[in-house]
Amino acid sequence: MAKAVKLSDIAKKMNVSTVTVSKALSGQKGVSEEKRQQIKALAEELGYMTPSAARMMAGESSYNIGVIVAKRYFHQSQSFYWSMYQEATTYALSKNSFTMLEVVEEEDEESCTVPRLIEGGRINGLIIIGIMNRDYLETVSKSTDLPIVFLDFYESGIKCDSVVSDSYFGMYHMTNYLCENGHKKIAYVGTLFTTNSITDRYFGYCKALAENGIEIRKDYIIDDRFPETKAKTGFRIRLPKDMPTAFACNCDVTALEIIKMLNDQGYRVPQDVSVVGFDNYAFYNTDNIELSTYAVDGKGMARLAVKRLIKKMSGDKAIKGTAVVEGKLIPGKTVARAKG
Repeated sequence: MAKAVKLSDIAKKMNVSTVTVSKALSGQKGVSEEKRQQIKALAEELGYMTPSAARMMAGESSYNIGVIVAKRYFHQSQSFYWSMYQEATTYALSKNSFTMLEVVEEEDEESCTVPRLIEGGRINGLIIIGIMNRDYLETVSKSTDLPIVFLDFYESGIKCDSVVSDSYFGMYHMTNYLCENGHKKIAYVGTLFTTNSITDRYFGYCKALAENGIEIRKDYIIDDRFPETKAKTGFRIRLPKDMPTAFACNCDVTALEIIKMLNDQGYRVPQDVSVVGFDNYAFYNTDNIELSTYAVDGKGMARLAVKRLIKKMSGDKAIKGTAVVEGKLIPGKTVARAKG
């Protein structure tokens, strides 16, 4: 029996990614018409059979998975959520399913406009990556009977499965790591209640301080974005007058920004001040700083979200709730023992 032609076989011959091949064959944007026709011609030549056709012959089901993300998360092509979307696409393809991406404009989110993917009836299920306006999420969930999975956030009161990183215990471990290195004046950098993950990480920070007998200081809770818009662009982080010996930052982007601010003010990291981050996402780390951080398992999260959605599209209607995917502490080189 001849070996079935895969998207990766076409991608290799065309010297493009499997995502590009998937977009070309499913009629999505992001591929030039010339390249699309070349890919289609090669697929026909090689005898490629679409997942739906192959599964139909085998008596199995194939699915189109919609993925929506707020445009603010895609301000750079290599954003954390773009990486997560690629992981979801790759895993979906391994299960003979396609993904279709819709980037939601701010005005559509604010006006609660139903995603075009849902209105078009082209998908069998939906993954939403990254927290969005609650009214928008409620509108989406009420406008369709399609199964929905939230990825990297959860929303109480909306009956959907969620897949998240271990924000609470992840930051607990990072803060405890600072305590183990003798630090007692530890600040938390993250604007509370802008996202569930930032708030969960704050409570993990509080747990570590409490267990080490350290008082939680109000002046050591530092904003890193505008609470109303949740945007970091244009926000100026203000350091406390009584300088901490360590900063526990809600994400690597903020940690790198803190390190730059400290260096500009004459502080050395980690000799004078220690800094830890969260995510272990290196794209923004242009100075190649070996940051002490908590590595989120983005690949595992994306795979689990797709796996749960496929199960739901196959007929399992039960709400499993929130799945927490554990990461790991990366020691790095931005933490040193506290002086004195």
